[in-house]
Amino acid sequence: MTPDEHVTAPLSLRQRRRAAATQEIVDAAERHIAEHGPAALSLRAVARELGMTVQALYHYFPNRDALVTALIAKGYDDLADAVKTAVDTAPDDPATPRLVVAARGYRRWAVAHPERFQLLYGAPLRGYEAPAEGPTTQAVRRMSMVFQDELFAEYTTEQLAAADTLALSPPLRSQLERLPPEGPGALPPAAAALLLIAWGHMHGLVVLEVFGHTSFIGDHQAEIFEMSMRNMLKDIHRRIPDAASLPRPPGP
Repeated sequence: MTPDEHVTAPLSLRQRRRAAATQEIVDAAERHIAEHGPAALSLRAVARELGMTVQALYHYFPNRDALVTALIAKGYDDLADAVKTAVDTAPDDPATPRLVVAARGYRRWAVAHPERFQLLYGAPLRGYEAPAEGPTTQAVRRMSMVFQDELFAEYTTEQLAAADTLALSPPLRSQLERLPPEGPGALPPAAAALLLIAWGHMHGLVVLEVFGHTSFIGDHQAEIFEMSMRNMLKDIHRRIPDAASLPRPPGP
């Protein structure tokens, strides 16, 4: 081993116990949300389930917002993991685009975990404000990158920059150009706009289903979602020109 190689020191017994207790608290909070909904979350209720005092729980989470932040970040990570697993384990089927597979994974997790999905995307918890550039922001960007990769993997930056969209207003273009380089900020403004449109289309259908607004079509919700995702993908990809159709840069 060279001097430049760093070895991570094993966690101490105290650190392992703290990590295990923290995980147990998060698990209990998730069970509480699943049973009572996000709005009913409180440190007192979680402590009661674990047989702890609220004062003891404060050693791990100093307030409700710290616990909510941990739950939201974990929710986004679990959702991103579900999407990534759906893509990585899907059979090789040329007839099914990977973006559609990713969207299926997103919907499947949301339908299976409606209360946790509501914590992420439902009505904001009263008084809660996520820390700026904190773990929830990083988790959202990770989620965005999964869909971004599947939507645009086959295209060059030049193709994405030439995407056929309605003319972006100067203020919107400026806003898109100022996004952080992780996620949509890594894309040309036209492609970033298409990614946001695709996200809204997919997410909107999932929200309608999870919140019970499309229950009138019964067991056909998955079929409507599948058809919608395929049509959306075709529309977005037809807006991106073939590489051969782009003007060649002038020679030296």
